Amino acid sequence: MKNAGIRTGAEYLHGLRDDREIWTRGARVKDVTIEPGISGGAASLAGFLDRQHEDAYRDNVTYLDANGIRCAKSHMAPKTKEDVLSRGCAFYEWAKWSNGMFGRTPDYKNASLMAFAHAPDFLAQGTVGQADFAKNMVNYYDEVRLNDKILTHTLINPSVSHAQFNTGKFDQEVALHVVKESDAGIIVKGARLLATLGPLADEIEVFPSTVLRADPSNIPFAFAFAIPIATPGLKLLCRDSYDHGKSHFDAPLSSRYEEMDAVVIFEDVFVPWERIFMYGEPSLCNQAFNTTNAIVHMAHQVACGKLAKAEFMVGIMCAIAKATGRDKDLATKIMISEVMMMVETVRALLFSAEQQAHEDHWGNFIPLRSPLDTSRNLFPKMYPRMVEILQLLGSSSLMATPTEADFSNEMEGDILKYFQLTHMDSRDRVGLYRLAHDISVSGFGSRQALYERFFFGPPHLMNSGYFDLYEKDEKIARVESLLAKA
Repeated sequence: MKNAGIRTGAEYLHGLRDDREIWTRGARVKDVTIEPGISGGAASLAGFLDRQHEDAYRDNVTYLDANGIRCAKSHMAPKTKEDVLSRGCAFYEWAKWSNGMFGRTPDYKNASLMAFAHAPDFLAQGTVGQADFAKNMVNYYDEVRLNDKILTHTLINPSVSHAQFNTGKFDQEVALHVVKESDAGIIVKGARLLATLGPLADEIEVFPSTVLRADPSNIPFAFAFAIPIATPGLKLLCRDSYDHGKSHFDAPLSSRYEEMDAVVIFEDVFVPWERIFMYGEPSLCNQAFNTTNAIVHMAHQVACGKLAKAEFMVGIMCAIAKATGRDKDLATKIMISEVMMMVETVRALLFSAEQQAHEDHWGNFIPLRSPLDTSRNLFPKMYPRMVEILQLLGSSSLMATPTEADFSNEMEGDILKYFQLTHMDSRDRVGLYRLAHDISVSGFGSRQALYERFFFGPPHLMNSGYFDLYEKDEKIARVESLLAKA
């Protein structure tokens, strides 16, 4: 494989035409690049890759490595505060291309892969036999970086018993586990939930799932590896598509940004040792994302994306208020200002994290974690409220939306007359409300809200973890100091 650095959209689409086993609507997909309900996302992602080559974006979203190869900036190891800020600008630029509605752009997984590759001593702790897990990760990072591969990942094991799941154990009947080991690698069997962008990725990272209890019974479930989507025995079962073949006018978001989620099934899949990064060490797996600071780099990318998404929500609300003449109405301004405050909260937290960037024990610079943790705990509450406010602003007009075809049939005269607004003609008004519908009413929009609620995990676990990580001792000491003076 050539080391070309950033790819074009055409090169990406060509790479998807392989033997991958993707199932949707009861049938196996022959070519994801032309499959109805899936191909729109592939085309959009190809367009994003092409932008990396354009003069207007290239310097912002890419960098030249030590050998002069141009790579995505999300792969760049930040060695200064300025590098952190530069990566943040790149994350934000990528997010603006879809206004945050294409959640799993490649920079998300690139950020975590960079962190793992630049913390080799951590992975070296788990080396087994002749396998050098740290070297494997560095080699894989270079392979992805130099060939601009797009990754998906899967973390969660299915469970047949909630009680068993809560104990930190998994059922070998359904959970992904190792069934055989050889000199060449391992054989794995089972399923994982869920792989966003799975059908449209080049490869899949299979990393430690939810927290494992550190006991011998969990050794078969403790591993991290990456393999091509087209690996024999790997099957992806897609959910229903929210891209129903409508035009960009009728479905401006779902026709472009259907990134598809899939259940991943492993039927005796072979994984070579050189593609394995952790194995047989539950306690090590539990530490992986925190100790390498991968979670911080991922949260940085996410905060940039959520800022772009929240700004877009304010934009469409203000556009509706302006078009309807309600931008002077007190109640309307109060509703929209609530969302504006959410935007500025995310912006302030991101600014705080970046401005307090510091060097970690691996020699990399990272944003301050606590503001990013705050942002990723707040946004799952913010976004559903944004959607609710958009519904309240749009009301019945979100359903009174003719189609693009109605502007070219005998109904055109009626539509031009009855759908105009004081500050907007009928076609633009219909287009605006169809966009609002795609965000707040459609299946695509509902999936976006669910996606945000559980992006980093169940909210109760996220909040509990936030409490545990928060610096409490200094605050308690101040209280105790005051009481001691009584």
